[in-house]
Amino acid sequence: MPQGHAPQQNLAKLILGSVGVVYGDIGTSPLYALRESLHWSKWDGKSAEEVVGIVSLLLWTLILIVTVKYVLLIMRADNRGEGGTLSLVALVQQALKRRPGWLIAIGVVGISLFFGDAMITPAMSVLSAVEGMALVAPGFQPFVVPATLGIIIGLFLFQSQGTERVSSFFGPIMVVWFLAMAGMGLWHLGDDARILEALGPHHAVGYLMNHGLASFFVMGSVFLAVTGGEALYADMGHFGRRPIRLAWVGLVFPALALSYLGQGAFVLNNPAGASDPFYLMVPEWLLLPMVILATAAAVIASQAVISGAFSMMQQAVQMGLLPRLEIRHTSETQHGQIYMPKVNSILMIAVIILVVAFESSTRLASAYGIAVTGDMVITSILAFILFWRAWKWPLVLVLAVIAPILVVELMFLAANLMKLLDGGYVPVILAMTMCLLIWTWVRGTIHVKRKAADSAISLPKLIAMLQKSQPMSVPGTAVFLTQDPDTAPSALLHNLKHNRVLHNQNFIVTVQVANTPTVSDEKKITMERLSDHFVRIIMTFGYMETPNVPKALSLARKRGEKFDIMTTSFFLNRRTFRSAKHHGLPFWQERLFIGLSKSAADATAFYCLPSNRVVEMGQQMAI
Repeated sequence: MPQGHAPQQNLAKLILGSVGVVYGDIGTSPLYALRESLHWSKWDGKSAEEVVGIVSLLLWTLILIVTVKYVLLIMRADNRGEGGTLSLVALVQQALKRRPGWLIAIGVVGISLFFGDAMITPAMSVLSAVEGMALVAPGFQPFVVPATLGIIIGLFLFQSQGTERVSSFFGPIMVVWFLAMAGMGLWHLGDDARILEALGPHHAVGYLMNHGLASFFVMGSVFLAVTGGEALYADMGHFGRRPIRLAWVGLVFPALALSYLGQGAFVLNNPAGASDPFYLMVPEWLLLPMVILATAAAVIASQAVISGAFSMMQQAVQMGLLPRLEIRHTSETQHGQIYMPKVNSILMIAVIILVVAFESSTRLASAYGIAVTGDMVITSILAFILFWRAWKWPLVLVLAVIAPILVVELMFLAANLMKLLDGGYVPVILAMTMCLLIWTWVRGTIHVKRKAADSAISLPKLIAMLQKSQPMSVPGTAVFLTQDPDTAPSALLHNLKHNRVLHNQNFIVTVQVANTPTVSDEKKITMERLSDHFVRIIMTFGYMETPNVPKALSLARKRGEKFDIMTTSFFLNRRTFRSAKHHGLPFWQERLFIGLSKSAADATAFYCLPSNRVVEMGQQMAI
């Protein structure tokens, strides 16, 4: 076999996988983007310039937001292969050499908006596709919502199989979908050649200038063409930058452009087709296969934001913004592919509620967009800081690159905010709820640390006391996990108080999270011997890594510490909280924090500890 053949095969597999997962959302936008834009424009079927202007807006939005911003610029801002809002936050944090509160606040709002988008996208995409069945069989209309719910439940149940299996199944289907879209658009391109004028950006600008305030409503629908762009960046850790870029340039963008141009030409030739141009331009004999294919593509569209939501939530957990959540790695070859059961369940329930509440994609379209535009604006602001402060670009160059994109995104955000009372409040409420949960968890965690510090004993002081009192010594090694490496772990104090014994060797282990996705073995642990019986170990994991404590401890053996990992005991302190008056937190936030702490994943599983060698010491704390 020639050299490089296997990597080339792997590249092809990743490109196929990215088509199936990353581009699912943006790939189904032609189902509804032009339809909704024409609906809001109140097009009377006479002015060709109006259709040309709207199609030009769709094409140049794709070029400016997806091609220029994400594919060319933002995807360069990867944090060791990982993308997403929190990766940008980590990169900016490294550049500033500190962690200012405003930066964390921007990141929290960004991931909250993305999580809201992850709830709306599956409902919108699957509903819009299943509604096509009503064109094939009008009697199917009452079954649209039940069929949508069945498909969505099946999709979320399939998530446990992992992104690798999902993408290998979805990839070929999406390739067929993009080729079918491109073919249908190409077929109708000759219906009215005037649509080719939409390739000129002056038609997009002219439409905005000629229609004034009314164009804002249209822009809110035009933006539907780029929903999924943020997932493209968030999913970068699943497939890598190069496969995602090649898929966009080689297949996705040409297919989308041909579809919009074909739909525009069809509408110019058949004004009545504006009610649903995508489906109405399909020949009757091909309609049923196209609806089935569109439904499959819509299901796949949901995968992009679901996978992105898993990545975002993992980063948030590792950065201490949320309680511990169970994280399962689903691929032996691609590190970023994960599954989070609790996040999956929350998303599924939320999507089901949205489908039942809105019942149609047209009604849901009003709720769609605010979350995505808000998240994109935040990404642009963070990119501005990164390019200027970290990459040392001249300020004039950064303004020239980012300012036009930011202006366009702010216009889209303003346009979507005009639909706030018409359903746009949904993603806003979802994002505000997420922000409240994160703020409560961060504030409560800081409060608990302060209270614990009040009664804490410094580790050097305890060691000095033990050298004087000399408790009974037992053979073996004990590992005590603690958040503060300078104070004695509560589990150690409880063990001494109740069991009155001390192991021959005691490792005081603190787990920290770096600003990078992964940390090399050389930098993963730092050790300091404090006495004959005590060693302080600080473990540092990347924010995209699973904090596998036993595996990291094996590095200590390589550095000369002699112990048998198979006979080591791991001591954990399990805190339970109870309410107490006048202790710092408002009552409502105190109850919310206690509820969040109860929902946290088991520390044994989170740190990959062997369950048969874990000893938990209980502690009740009033907060």
